[in-house]
Amino acid sequence: MKNRIIKIATITAFAVGAFTSCTKNLDLTPQNNATADQVYATSAGYKQSLAKVYSAFALTGANGAGSSDVAGIDAGTADFLRLFWKAQELSTDEAVVAWGDPGIQDFHLMNWGSDNPLTRGLYYRCIYQINVANEFIRQSTPEKVAGRGITGSSADSIKTYSAEVRFLRAYQYWVLMDLFGNPPFVTEADLIGTALPRQISRKDLFTYLETELKAIETLLPNARTNEYGRAEKSVAQALLARLYLNAEVYTGTARYADAITYSKRVIDAGYSLIGNYRHLMLADNHTNTTENIFNINYDGLRTQTFGGTTFIKNASLGGDLNPSDYGTTQAWGGIRVTKNLPNLFPDFNGIADKRAQFFTSGQNLEINSLTTFRDGLACIKYRNVSKTNVAGSDPTFSDIDMPIFRLAEQYLIYAEAVTRGGTGGDAALALTYINLLRARAYGNASGNITPSGLTTNFIIDERARELYWEGHRRTDLIRFNRFVESTYLWPWKGGAKDGTSVSAIRKLYPIPASDLAANPNLIQNPGY
Repeated sequence: MKNRIIKIATITAFAVGAFTSCTKNLDLTPQNNATADQVYATSAGYKQSLAKVYSAFALTGANGAGSSDVAGIDAGTADFLRLFWKAQELSTDEAVVAWGDPGIQDFHLMNWGSDNPLTRGLYYRCIYQINVANEFIRQSTPEKVAGRGITGSSADSIKTYSAEVRFLRAYQYWVLMDLFGNPPFVTEADLIGTALPRQISRKDLFTYLETELKAIETLLPNARTNEYGRAEKSVAQALLARLYLNAEVYTGTARYADAITYSKRVIDAGYSLIGNYRHLMLADNHTNTTENIFNINYDGLRTQTFGGTTFIKNASLGGDLNPSDYGTTQAWGGIRVTKNLPNLFPDFNGIADKRAQFFTSGQNLEINSLTTFRDGLACIKYRNVSKTNVAGSDPTFSDIDMPIFRLAEQYLIYAEAVTRGGTGGDAALALTYINLLRARAYGNASGNITPSGLTTNFIIDERARELYWEGHRRTDLIRFNRFVESTYLWPWKGGAKDGTSVSAIRKLYPIPASDLAANPNLIQNPGY
């Protein structure tokens, strides 16, 4: 696709970045102090504003690194992915961090409170992005569009844009439901400043998301027909599959048959696994369009933020690791893995299962100190180099896109839902999907499993082997009753060196105390 340069007129201080075309070369420039009627006066204005809604996923604020749309948190840590990743990974067996930033050790020690700055930052980041989406949807009604003289194919495009933004809003509400349970709830019908947001229960939010995603499924473009990085029909289906897989956690009622239905729709939409697992998280992984279903897009020159995959890549490096081997000059000496993760593989260096990407030289398998980078193996899954080992576009900031949904997860959802007794699936097909992942990992059929090996215990381990450090682990452990329980432990879980059980209240993060104080409609999650 052609390179594009888009200038965004904004109503508020808009974050800017790379809402990219297929060449990842889309510049966005802010222009402030405009009214809604000026911003949305033309079809081009709608497209420019659409870019804002997407770019809010990748950036911290309007002026790149050092700026933030969310107050009360260090700007470098205020982007969505960095905050979400910490909440989903540092609280589990997959990751620890050496730093002493305020609130960061609370994740692995599992002793966070309602004033934790990082969970508070994630909560407000999600709400901010929901409000950005609400404003776009509010301005995109047929009446608004027609009143601005936009008709024909341009009006049809705006209808599609609105469906995309409804998906982006739904995804943020899924994050709030999964992590916080019972968040405040606003849509385009709720004008900012007119009333305090009401609280929605987790079960009711599930119903809303199910209804909303099914509605927009029919409005989104078919799979692999939209611009790279934009939502399509398969994205709504992938989130529905994930929603149904976790339905028993969210509502008390299992929905495995529905998880089978929707994961199968994605699987049948024309996607295929890329050939080499180690190419998933590289600087040119925007070419992985056969497997990646939806990404947060990053560009080292155009999305310069210390969050996102820049954080994951730079914080992974330290000790004896040479940063230049990973396309960067940065080595922050931060995040590593507990022994539980590498012990799931036949060997740590990926000789058999190529998915094992751990650096062992100078690193200790055992973690005697959480704040010592050399305690815990380093993870080298994210590398800012291309498939031909050419460094990314910038020595500090990452070109690695983050897949939020990829085909491998849908294979795993289908297999798990079948194994848990969901109707409408096929056990032989589930085994085939799992063995496609195993054959890629091993390079041949030596890693394939037999029907008797396809158990729920196998699947939770296989999900870790396939999806580690991609933001799934906390949700997975909760679904398998391994997150707070004593039946599954990892180093320093709950603050004990060998791990310990913790209170069941830790299955949800608390509503921030600051929002409780500001909004009397909100009730805190139990136990906080």
